[in-house]
Amino acid sequence: MSKKKAMTGAEAAATAMKQINPDVVAAYPITPQTPVVMKFSEFVNDGEVDTEMIRVESEHSAMSACVGASAAGARAMTATASAGLALMWEVVGVASGSRLPIVMNVVNRALSAPINIHCDHSDSMGARDLSWIQLYSEDAQEAYENTILAVKLAEHPEVQLPAMVSQDGFITSHGVQNVTVYSTDKIKKFLGERKPIKALLDVDDPVTMGPLQLQDYYFETKKQQDNAMEKARQVYIDTGKELSKITGNDYGFVEAYNLDSAEYVIVTISSTAGTVKSVIDKMDNPKIGLLKIRMFRPFPYEEVARLLEDKKAVAILDRSESFGADAPIYGEVKNALYNAKSHPKLQSYIFGLGGRDIYEKDIENVFESLLKEDIEDKKRYIGVRE
Repeated sequence: MSKKKAMTGAEAAATAMKQINPDVVAAYPITPQTPVVMKFSEFVNDGEVDTEMIRVESEHSAMSACVGASAAGARAMTATASAGLALMWEVVGVASGSRLPIVMNVVNRALSAPINIHCDHSDSMGARDLSWIQLYSEDAQEAYENTILAVKLAEHPEVQLPAMVSQDGFITSHGVQNVTVYSTDKIKKFLGERKPIKALLDVDDPVTMGPLQLQDYYFETKKQQDNAMEKARQVYIDTGKELSKITGNDYGFVEAYNLDSAEYVIVTISSTAGTVKSVIDKMDNPKIGLLKIRMFRPFPYEEVARLLEDKKAVAILDRSESFGADAPIYGEVKNALYNAKSHPKLQSYIFGLGGRDIYEKDIENVFESLLKEDIEDKKRYIGVRE
């Protein structure tokens, strides 16, 4: 039985964690992630979960504790943001290189310097090549469901990779929305118990984890990670179909909004996708549409190419910068279209760095430029002072 509850995106993620009931959660507070683990700690204190909660001295230690717990065979989770993710960096790679299915909620926040506590995607986009699955959430409902889906996906025997579930700092994490919470019994049945292929505490099958690998095996280990990331594509679809039996929702790599008739399209991720939907409804023009990327790693090249190749012009909105190179989403969309039958004109936009608001009028202006096919081969910036 499902119930609708008013809650923030942070509370939604914590509620998912409650239903998952992980063996270990190790975390350190950082704005705007703190409410995720703060709420979860209330569940621990009230005896609503069996989780061993570890309060560590830094985010580096949080991920280290999760690595140890996961290697021992436990289901481990954490959460972080911005500088916290940056401080974890070394151990984030250890988690994926050791093939440990840790799930981490990332509440997106700008990286310093200058110091900034508000939303952009520089933290998780900076970690996009560290062999973590990455799911991005438009709203609190998706943050809740993506967290549940990520656990089953990460733990699948053909995947065995960690996963980040991202939501926009303050915009989603602190904004209150109605969230449908599904039956805990059904969620637990969907997830089952973690069944590690190898575990450090299995004395009947002793293993070494994290050994030194030089020219002898390091290359093969990295190739195995890439193989697993490729397998994650189909496992994600299969897992989504299974979760859909509980929620009734679809879990594609992408979400197409008003795309069948559209000739001019905006591509973006997370909460801004919701604003774009509102603008599309308001403008009431069948020629405009949205392609929302839900899974960024592994990137859905085939799906993106199939949905965009027949369009006339596409604007890609990135909430992070890649200095001296194409912005992250823009670069991937361009790669996706390389072998397409036809190529729409592409325009890169950077917006919202450091939490700067993007307004409906800004998105209307992007659509108006697309409709005029006003495209130039350089980045454009939304809402920045010249």
